[in-house]
Amino acid sequence: MVERSVRVEDKLFCNRYLVDAGRPHIKVRAHTKPSPQLLALLKACPARCYDLNDKGQVEVTVDGCMECGTCRVIGEPTGDIEWSYPRGGYGVLFKFG
Repeated sequence: MVERSVRVEDKLFCNRYLVDAGRPHIKVRAHTKPSPQLLALLKACPARCYDLNDKGQVEVTVDGCMECGTCRVIGEPTGDIEWSYPRGGYGVLFKFG
């Protein structure tokens, strides 16, 4: 019997996220040029929540955030981001483990 491999993206698609409209749990500090830490978040975030806008600034979309804390470890100590837990009942709902 051959076991079918499963992509990480397929597993992540099973998770659900309840958005707390108007109250994001992650905020990127205003900047004109992104710091090395912000640029690192473009690749380090497993949910790919960080992206560059047309002006070359890093933006975050919290929809789909897995609340793993990677961005907190990289960006919060330098003040590049503000990170807090979502309010109760909001955020990620993991399925299948």
